[in-house]
Amino acid sequence: MDRNDGTTDKTSEKQTKVRSISASVKSKDCMVIFLKRKRILVQMEFHMKRKSRRRLLRGITGLIASAGLTGKVATAANPTPGAAEGPFYPEPSMRAPDDDNNLVKISGLVEAAGGEVFTLRGRLTGCDGRPLAEHRIEIWQCDVNGKYQHTADNRSVAYDHAFQGFGHDITDTDGSYVFRTIKPTIYPGRAPHIHVKVFKEDQELLTTQLYIKGHPANVADGLFNRLAASQADAVSMVFVKGDTGTEATIDIVV
Repeated sequence: MDRNDGTTDKTSEKQTKVRSISASVKSKDCMVIFLKRKRILVQMEFHMKRKSRRRLLRGITGLIASAGLTGKVATAANPTPGAAEGPFYPEPSMRAPDDDNNLVKISGLVEAAGGEVFTLRGRLTGCDGRPLAEHRIEIWQCDVNGKYQHTADNRSVAYDHAFQGFGHDITDTDGSYVFRTIKPTIYPGRAPHIHVKVFKEDQELLTTQLYIKGHPANVADGLFNRLAASQADAVSMVFVKGDTGTEATIDIVV
């Protein structure tokens, strides 16, 4: 028997084992590389999804902002009940030159108006709860003596010329308005009230009247008694102590 044959067989067997081990190592290396690449791909996909979610959230936020839904939460509300204008809506020629939102101080006069002064404030919104900016709100009322600043009120009662009688304000971006005036007083045949009009440019949106909550004369007032309980509450002023002294808040919905 040739000894070289045994040596050759052993050598061949060793080479086969080496090739097998090498192939196994290469296979493991390939698997490691594959797993690393897969992990990288998974991480990339995760980050891409996160970015997509962030973009989506930014887009939603932008849509909300563009729709004007940021800030105070908008909630649906019933419209403020309307009421008759009455006979004493003052024409422009009857109004004081400074028909601003301070009815108790007329420019150029030293004396202040008689009566119980208070601040009337609130917000103007649509029925969907959105604030209505740049709208004109007008109020007018009789003075402390129960007389209107109107030529048709010809009763023999002295008018308080320190009282403006009529004023207006323009709502801000939040729909807020404010007036400085006096608590309404008794007018013959009526409960104390303040007249209100709301305009969008030249378009009249609402004419209504505000009352004093719980006033004894309310029960005998024909216009007040036409209101449902919820409507009466919406136009009834409750006086409280605030930063400016006596205040009342009435939110107007059109």
